[in-house]
Parts: sequence; C-alpha cells; structure tokens
Amino acid sequence: MTVLEETTGEPTGEPTDARGRVAELHDIRAQAVAGPSEKATKAQHAKGKLTARERIELLLDPGSFQEVEQLRRHRATGFGLEAKKPYTDGVITGWGTVEGRTVFVYAHDFRIFGGALGEAHATKIHKIMDMAIAAGAPLVSLNDGAGARIQEGVSALAGYGGIFQRNTKASGVIPQISVMLGPCAGGAAYSPALTDFVFMVRETSQMFITGPDVVKAVTGEEITQNGLGGADVHAETSGVCHFAYDDEETCIAEVRYLLSLLPQNNRENPPRTECSDPADRRSDVLLDLVPADGNRPYDMTKVIEEIVDDGEYLEVHERWARNIICALARINGQVVGIVANQPQVLAGVLDIEASEKAARFVQMCDAFNVPIVTFLDVPGFLPGVDQEHGGIIRHGAKLLYAYCNATVPRISLILRKAYGGAYIVMDSQSIGADLTYAWPTNEIAVMGAEGAANVIFRRQIAEAEDPEAMRARMVKEYKSELMHPYYAAERGLVDDVIDPAETREVLVKSLAMLQTKHADLPSRKHGNPPQ
Repeated sequence: MTVLEETTGEPTGEPTDARGRVAELHDIRAQAVAGPSEKATKAQHAKGKLTARERIELLLDPGSFQEVEQLRRHRATGFGLEAKKPYTDGVITGWGTVEGRTVFVYAHDFRIFGGALGEAHATKIHKIMDMAIAAGAPLVSLNDGAGARIQEGVSALAGYGGIFQRNTKASGVIPQISVMLGPCAGGAAYSPALTDFVFMVRETSQMFITGPDVVKAVTGEEITQNGLGGADVHAETSGVCHFAYDDEETCIAEVRYLLSLLPQNNRENPPRTECSDPADRRSDVLLDLVPADGNRPYDMTKVIEEIVDDGEYLEVHERWARNIICALARINGQVVGIVANQPQVLAGVLDIEASEKAARFVQMCDAFNVPIVTFLDVPGFLPGVDQEHGGIIRHGAKLLYAYCNATVPRISLILRKAYGGAYIVMDSQSIGADLTYAWPTNEIAVMGAEGAANVIFRRQIAEAEDPEAMRARMVKEYKSELMHPYYAAERGLVDDVIDPAETREVLVKSLAMLQTKHADLPSRKHGNPPQ
C-alpha cells in the first residue's frame, strides 16, 4: 500500500501487488471526494452554501450517482498551477436518477480554484453534455463558479465556446436546467441563458456580464452584487431567472419537481401519473370566481386551481410579467402547459414582457410535447409610447409566431373579454387552435363596446340632443348585435359555449382525443422568428 503526498495527491511509492494498487485507488478516490481541505469546506458552509457533492446528493435519488472523470486533473503550467493539480479540476460530472429516471449533472466545486473554468474542467463538461444528448436525458448544471480561469488564458475562454455550442445543439432536444448557487459573471452567464430554465437562490447567487466594480468604473454607478444581478432582480426585473428561492434545499427540491413534469427528451411525452381527482368533477365555484362585468378584476390563479388536478401547478416566471401566467400542471394525470391572462395585473393586457414570457413558454411546451391550454381574458395590447417605441409589434409577434408554429395539442378557453389583435394572438381558432371553447360570459370583438360605439356611431352621437343617452343606446345595440355570447359560435369561430362548472370535464375529454394528434410543419432548415 502507498501513501499519498498531501499537497499534490501524488503517490509516494509504488504498490507491490494488486491489493496495494486497489488500496492506492481507494486512497486517491477518498481524496477526490473529500476535496481540497476541511478548511475550504468550512468556508463554503460559512457562506450558507453547500458543497458540490452535497448538492448532487440532494438532487439525485440516494445512491444513484455515477461519477465520470473523477480523477481528471489539469495540465496547465505557469502562475503556480503546476503545484496545484487537484482531482476533478473543480467540477464534478456524472449521471444518476430522479424518481427513477436518468438525469445528467455537472456541479462546480467552488472550493477548487473558486469553481473557475479551465481547459480540463471544460472538457469534462463537454463530455457530460455530449453524453446527455446521446442518451436523450435531461441535463442539470449546478453553477457556482468564478468564470474563466485567468491563468489558463484563451484556452479557458474556448472552453465556454464549447459549452455554448452544446447548449444550442441540445436546445429542444433534452431539457436543460441551470441552477445558480453562487456567482456567475461574464461569458459564463450565457450558458444558463441558453437553457430552458434558470433557478436562483437569494443572497448567494448572482448573474451579470460586468460586475459592480466595472460598472462603477465605466458609468460611475454604485451598486451591490445582489442589486446588480441577484435572484430577485432577475426574477422580477430582467426575466432571466424563472424560479427564485430562499435556500438551496428548497431550490433543488423544486428542480426535482420540475423534472417530474418534463419528458426525458423531445421524442417522449411527459410522464403521466395516476389521478385521484375525478375527471368529471364539477367546479360550480367558477360561476362566482369570474365576474360577468368585464371591468371587475379577479385572480386567474384561482380559476387554474379549480380546474387542474388537486389544485397543484408550477408557475414559471411567477414574478416577472405578472399580467400573464405560464404554468405546468396536470389534468387527469396528463401534463399540460397553461397560458392565461391575469386580470389582477394591468387588467390582463399583453405587453412586451408578457409576450416574450408566453412565447418562450409556448416554444418550450411545443419542443417537449406538452399540450397547451390557453385561458383568455384579454382587453388588448397595452397602448403607449413606451410600448410602441420598445417594439411591441416585434415582441407581440413572437407570441403569435410561437403559437402558429406549435404542433402539440392546443385548446383555448375564452372566459370573458377577448378583444382585438390580442384575441387572435392568444391561440384563437384562426391561428390553429385545435379546439376553442367559451363561457357564456365571453365577449369576443374587435374592441370594447364603448370604444366601438364611439367610432361607428360618432356622427349620430354628436348630432343627438342627448349625446350620452345616444351613446348608451348605441353601446347596447352594438353589444346585442356583435358581442353576444353566441356570436362567434354561430360563425364557427368557437367550437362550443360551455357551462363553466363543466370546464374540467370538457378539457379532460378534449385532451384525451388530441393525444394522437399528428401535425407536420413545412420542410425547412428553420424558421426566422421575430427577435
């Protein structure tokens, strides 16, 4: 048996037999698993952060992790690197299972070179990404690194290029989830941005292209790391982060939950579960949840809770663009993506951020065979100079493109208002919804009755002895002629007007029928969606 040199990890002598070599192997593995030192581990814990291996243990089923290239070490020289060659080179890679299904993972070890990416480090990540793509299984990255390893120069930067290329290759093929558990600066922030979902932990994780020091030097603005790129900033303001939590344990538990709602790859359907919530359960409470008066707000999340299995759903981008809701849920055990206007926020209008949020969600659902159910209560697009100059036409077209391009089952339900271009964009029958239903409270029109009457009957109102009385009469006439609940159904633009209490049963039957839907897009290299 040999003894390992503590500082370099090198054997101090040659073993003399097979048992000695096995003992040497176990010593080396023990050193790789333990990490650089107990002091480094305590420092990590002192920051309120777990070690990379502790995080992997939380993510994967117990005993399922199989590590790849545990004994990899860098070959760089200069700046003292030749004297520091720890095993793993600061990143742990491998695969395991989550609820019995294969998941690939890599986790930066901040205790080694601050988790900075070097050539060997990057090569390990490239390999595990290639394995995930080949195996057709989700990839989860547990990020806690200080960016490129400066001592290795351009070789480290090239390593990022390889990661970005593989992120793009895997996009829409396997689910990619980025979990931010520490700092992520510079080009390193672009890999998470290329993935399907980004999780962050408050206070301990940050993402930015240029840090506070550079910002101050260039612009004179003073700001903290969390103020510049913390979890709350990206969850509420930038939209970079889909989910933000207070601690790592909760964050990683939610990653496991998200994985349970996603398929392994784009060739499979999401996992179906047994459902104890009756498929034909009536929801009479819906009759009281949604006011018939289109000017009165209500909470759309309450509607969703009444319809989905056991009232459970996972909202994506919950705190960004809150005037629209994007969520994953189950209906009779089948995973669905829900897109819904939120009348409690900005009356549920579509604006730039809401359009971007919903478009990305629709694309994700379509890529991974998740049927889309859309709940409409939309008064239109948000008017204003800022919106027009910000490109609402271009951004609104992203949502239109996403829906039109989606081939998964698509069902839309009009609860109340559905006005103008926003009605068309929100998966109307005219852009390819497979089934369109409406409640008796629906109002489908080019615009609200008041605005329409002011345009159509402008002269009559102006010439009337009592303009207000004439306006009221014309509004009533317009509503009775063009906005009654059955106008669209009479013209085949709505498949049926349904009792709100029967919504769940109708959706269950519709989704069952659409399970075998098959649709092909025209042959092309790829489309050119608005950006």
